[in-house]
Amino acid sequence: MFIIGNFLIAIANILDIILTIYSFIVIIAAVISWVNPDPYNPIVRFLYRVTEPLLRPIRKLLPFRLPVDISPLILLLIIYFLQKFLITSLVELGYRIKGGIL
Repeated sequence: MFIIGNFLIAIANILDIILTIYSFIVIIAAVISWVNPDPYNPIVRFLYRVTEPLLRPIRKLLPFRLPVDISPLILLLIIYFLQKFLITSLVELGYRIKGGIL
């Protein structure tokens, strides 16, 4: 059973790294949006392609429009929640399966 526990812990750690990298990408995209970026720049296009699929539904769910786009902030809060709840739960489950102590 320790193999399954180690597998869950490894998956949780990889998900944590991916969520952390994605949160940095969201922050960078939000900061770049404050200036008038060149839409043909490959970095700007990459940031837009990576963040827009998750930001667009959040914008649609907001019942009001503000002069400042708060959808990156909401996405960062969702990522933070996933890191604190899902990742921690997976790590604890992995340790319980292993029969170890946290």
